[in-house]
Amino acid sequence: MHMKTGVEQSVYAILLLNMLPDKAVLPCEAISQQLSASPTYFQKLLRKLVSADLITSVPGVKGGFKLTKKPEDICVYDIYLAIEGQKSLYSSSGILGDLLELEKDEDCCLLTDLMDEAEDAWKLVMKRETIAALAQKMHREPFQLKMKELQRWVQEKMVA
Repeated sequence: MHMKTGVEQSVYAILLLNMLPDKAVLPCEAISQQLSASPTYFQKLLRKLVSADLITSVPGVKGGFKLTKKPEDICVYDIYLAIEGQKSLYSSSGILGDLLELEKDEDCCLLTDLMDEAEDAWKLVMKRETIAALAQKMHREPFQLKMKELQRWVQEKMVA
């Protein structure tokens, strides 16, 4: 399994939006620049987060993005689903069926149950970690010293 960087970038984008005061927004260009992402690519990620109702887009010259939900109500799995979708991480290619020369419509894979169990455990871990919990971790060592700089950056770039 390999998770795309879009999920990671989206988590950190939401953490940046979490730093905004009420009624303020952060422009896409500022977020993509801070996360070293292509603005065009990042716009696509933000649209997926808007479609999932995790963030909202405010149009116009003073527009940008802000959280739709409270950080306690957004879990990492929500972000993963918004970016990656609901497809399963594992799909049997039928190698065992070919090896044993079984009929194509016979479902034969020794790994399916194991992979389903692993995926369920993985989902549970991602569902229990919220943006609020991650934001608290950002204020601990070794991040604490740089957080003031990041908060200053958010204040400079936000549109109120």
